[in-house]
Amino acid sequence: MKPEAPFTIIGTVRSPWKTATGMPIQPTGARGITGHIDIHEEFRPGLVDLAGFSRIILIYQFHQSTGYDLMVIPFLDTRPHGVFATRAPRRPSQIGLSVVRLLGVDESGIAIADIDILDGTPVLDIKPYISEIDSFPGEKTGWLSEPRDMASSRADRRFSDC
Repeated sequence: MKPEAPFTIIGTVRSPWKTATGMPIQPTGARGITGHIDIHEEFRPGLVDLAGFSRIILIYQFHQSTGYDLMVIPFLDTRPHGVFATRAPRRPSQIGLSVVRLLGVDESGIAIADIDILDGTPVLDIKPYISEIDSFPGEKTGWLSEPRDMASSRADRRFSDC
């Protein structure tokens, strides 16, 4: 029997992306696109001191994704890869991660930029991005070692339910 992992939804993404098709597949392709994270009132005290960071890591649920595939053809390739070697949305735990630019903290949540997340997405956690901890330039990138145009790549219908 698989153990369950309960999560608490702390807020909701507000973005211009109403459907997945055509939206950027990574924050690098959403430069300058702004949005907001509406944080549930009981969690807003946890935002104290967050404004001092320029980027944050958002952990969220792919709420429009159902089921999963262990082999997927990701947006950046034409060959199948194991889902855990990709950032494809159809995953066993339906968890997504994006590093976005923090514009500010306000009375209802967080203003952000470079947002590649579907409107209405439930937010599970927020962590500060710390370059000394979260960045490892020059590391191996597997099948992505060939140059890819991530900035202009957009989602298509290959994960049609998400």
